Amino acid sequence: MDRIAFRNQFPVTQQWAFLDHAAVAPLPEPAVRALEEYGRSLAENGVAAFRDWAARLTHVRGLAARLINAPHPDDVYFVPNTTHGIGVVAEGFPWQPGDNVVLPAEEYPSNQYPWMNLAARGVEVRTVPSRGNRVAIEDVCDAMDGRTRILAVSAVEFASGFRNDLDALGEVCRDRGVFFFVDAIQALGAFPIDVQHTPIDGLSADGHKWMLGPEGAGIGYIRREWVDRLHPFGVGANSVVRPYAYSTIDFTLKPHSGRWEGGAYNMPGITALGASLELLLGAGIENVTARILELTDYLCDRAATTGLEVFSSRADGEKSGIVSLVKPGVPPDSIQKACRAAGIIVNNRADRIRVSPHAYNTEDEMDRFFDIIRPT
Repeated sequence: MDRIAFRNQFPVTQQWAFLDHAAVAPLPEPAVRALEEYGRSLAENGVAAFRDWAARLTHVRGLAARLINAPHPDDVYFVPNTTHGIGVVAEGFPWQPGDNVVLPAEEYPSNQYPWMNLAARGVEVRTVPSRGNRVAIEDVCDAMDGRTRILAVSAVEFASGFRNDLDALGEVCRDRGVFFFVDAIQALGAFPIDVQHTPIDGLSADGHKWMLGPEGAGIGYIRREWVDRLHPFGVGANSVVRPYAYSTIDFTLKPHSGRWEGGAYNMPGITALGASLELLLGAGIENVTARILELTDYLCDRAATTGLEVFSSRADGEKSGIVSLVKPGVPPDSIQKACRAAGIIVNNRADRIRVSPHAYNTEDEMDRFFDIIRPT
């Protein structure tokens, strides 16, 4: 990866040291151009340009399939947010009273509330507390029993930055006949996920974090053998095999994940997301991963020199692009505000400072962060 050329695609670097990609990431220049081109096309052509938009949709679907190594592009469907993809599984699963779903206790609310909403259907939610900065696989296994139907985990926990062992958890689910769902929003774009290698049955992720897209355009995945076992959710004209036969009512659902794309597509968001995916895939996800880990290792190595404690696990296989930090006796919101005033964007989660650099960031930007921390 040409780091200078990659960095030059991010206008945000002219104003900020942006270290908060676990929140809402800045758009790279190709995504901005894609939005402008779509807007201009819509202004000048309206629906007359529909074939161009449809072709772009197909192209971006293919990019998303490459990103997760889906068996076929049609196994990927577009979601307006991660929550929608979680709801596809939560609302569509063939639940029976007494069933349960297991998830880490520190999951982001969007991966808790949809499951909690099933209480009226007799579904129990079993939460697994973390052991400090880790989610222990043995604790997850202990929470599961013969009535566990779904395990729902984040690829990377949003507050601690702990990267779950998806391969190991997936094998547990496969052995027990449990549906394995992954909230992938804090991993996709930064770390590889391979749904053919890892037995993931369902996945969802909006594009506005590590995939560097705009809010409101993301991707979902349902393993093909589960498509007919999940009750359709949010069906509409685009859910059927003949979506453009508007005067013919034929409720034959698409035989793949496309059945969950019921209504109008977020065309500008999807086309911009596609531009960002082209940038990331062109750089090589393995190169992006290596650079993010290099930066976060640098961050953690320097932390002690400014009185910071690293909360996040930095063990091999567990560390991610999210580093959770504590400075004893100093409120994290005061650090966040001091950084913002100095042109540095970090965040505050779980009463800790959260730093999340992407591959275009630099060690100099990390040093700027430490310059603010030292006198705080």
